[in-house]
Amino acid sequence: MSQMPQQAALPKCPSCAEPLEPGDLFCGACGYDLSAVPAPPADQPTLTMTGAPDGDVDWPEPEPATTGSTEPRAHRAADVPGTDSGGTPLHAPEPAASGVRFDRPAEPNEPTEPEEYPLQAPDPRVEAPAQVCVACRAGRVDGDGYCENCGHAQPRERDHMERESGPVAAISDRGLRHHRNEDDFTVAHTALPDGSPAALAVVCDGVSSATRPDEASTAASRAAGDVLLAALPRGTHPQAAMHEAIVAAAKAVDTLAETPDGAREHAPHQNAPACTIVASVVASGLLVVGWVGDSRAYWVPDDRSAPPARLTEDDSWAAQMVAAGLMNEAEAYADERAHAITGWLGADAYELEPHTASFKPDRSGVVLVCTDGLWNYAEAPEEMAEVLPPDAAARPLHAARVLVGHALDAGGHDNVTVAVVPFPTPPQGAGSA
Repeated sequence: MSQMPQQAALPKCPSCAEPLEPGDLFCGACGYDLSAVPAPPADQPTLTMTGAPDGDVDWPEPEPATTGSTEPRAHRAADVPGTDSGGTPLHAPEPAASGVRFDRPAEPNEPTEPEEYPLQAPDPRVEAPAQVCVACRAGRVDGDGYCENCGHAQPRERDHMERESGPVAAISDRGLRHHRNEDDFTVAHTALPDGSPAALAVVCDGVSSATRPDEASTAASRAAGDVLLAALPRGTHPQAAMHEAIVAAAKAVDTLAETPDGAREHAPHQNAPACTIVASVVASGLLVVGWVGDSRAYWVPDDRSAPPARLTEDDSWAAQMVAAGLMNEAEAYADERAHAITGWLGADAYELEPHTASFKPDRSGVVLVCTDGLWNYAEAPEEMAEVLPPDAAARPLHAARVLVGHALDAGGHDNVTVAVVPFPTPPQGAGSA
């Protein structure tokens, strides 16, 4: 409602609160000097929210709603001309400066503080916090990776490796008995010249009786993977590319044996670096495997009512005994010589004979490429299929974890490495495996 204007009250002395008369320079009651009191500021009217001050302001019209928006863009107060209640023109807010900002006004004779303070570089003389042993939780870990308190070897990056590449996944684990992981792998995916996808996996197992088996498996898996990734996009047939990849892997391992003569004199009885290899390529409805040694590839269809299969034959003493008809498979693999390999990659290997095979499955499934650290605990295809989760094709990394966990729960006597390569539903007219 409307209110009547009221007469302004007489001013009072700031010292004794006695009323003053207009034009007084001193208080008549206490003698306070009124000349030091500043005059009150002139009154400024406050504008209502529904109106505008005299002199129309050109307010911008709201922007029309855009696609996907039901409201016009909001305007900020500083977007339009105007003044605040003290008559000061409004300005758009300045962007905040980066770093630490100090808005406290400076005191008289006080130096102005800077807008930013640079962070001090760490003192190189201060050592980083020491790594604590994972076993005893108390000892300090030395530069060689051993606890100075309990002597426990600390986990290394290679002790457990997990990787995914497109639809393919692989895991390698040191196991529970070995002091290091001598396995390695490569997983990758690419495209053929027609744009169709191709997936590959290479798994290598270092020969423990040879020198530097971990280096051999790494060199072989990387060399084979590089050749496959280069050959498949060029249109090379997957089986021919697989043969080239194994030959390249063998050359890479051979190179590791090229040591100076002096090193040979100090260690004349050391075997050359060596490893086994198994690999798989899935492309255009074709499943190709290649191998040398006793690492294996298994086929497990998504429809578990269909039989699984082992796709490789070991280069081992046991396999030779079975092939020659001298023993059945159970007898051969029960012998202590069963896992003695007759084929491997290395400078001291016999004549290199890469094995390759090509299949055309008539249904979807997965290819398991693994070392004996896994198949020792699920040797028959039916045993491997029983351990493999039903959704392995959709969750290959999870499936690999389940398989490695099965080997570790069963004893984990060896390094464990497995790659899971899904095989999609083949195109119409594909042949059977």
